[in-house]
Amino acid sequence: MAEIQESAVRTKHLGIRGKKLSTRIDLTPMVDLGFLLITFFIFTTTLSQPKAMRLNLPDDGPNTPTPESKTLNLVLAEDNRVYYYQGRDLNTGAFVDYSSSGLRAIIQSKLAEVAKRWGNSNGTVMLIKPTAGASYRNIVTVLDEMQINLIKTFMLVDASPKELELAAK
Repeated sequence: MAEIQESAVRTKHLGIRGKKLSTRIDLTPMVDLGFLLITFFIFTTTLSQPKAMRLNLPDDGPNTPTPESKTLNLVLAEDNRVYYYQGRDLNTGAFVDYSSSGLRAIIQSKLAEVAKRWGNSNGTVMLIKPTAGASYRNIVTVLDEMQINLIKTFMLVDASPKELELAAK
């Protein structure tokens, strides 16, 4: 632990002046305690958890048809563009970008239209159809928009040949 060492202090002219006491402290137990505390805190802390978006999966059972007026199709084209159309009518669509005045405005207008016609916007269905030209970032952006606009029913499906043709224009 600690020990006290005595030493005599000598001066040049007078001889021995007095005893000086010094202490020597052994720090080994304190270092051991420090490492035990570090080990304890390393083992008891939780590491950062990966952040993932929660997906609502449908129940197994019979398919329920969705009215066309509640459906919005989003075809993710190349060059950061989205071709959107409502229902099954491919020719009524247009291109928008991923900005808040583009894709988000289209989604919010569809939600308002469904809420006006059906009383609430809970049954709105988004069909997300990425093409070969769409990047992973584009898909993540669209999924983020689903989360931001509180859309619970959306699907990632393959684009048809006609949709691929329209997205290429």
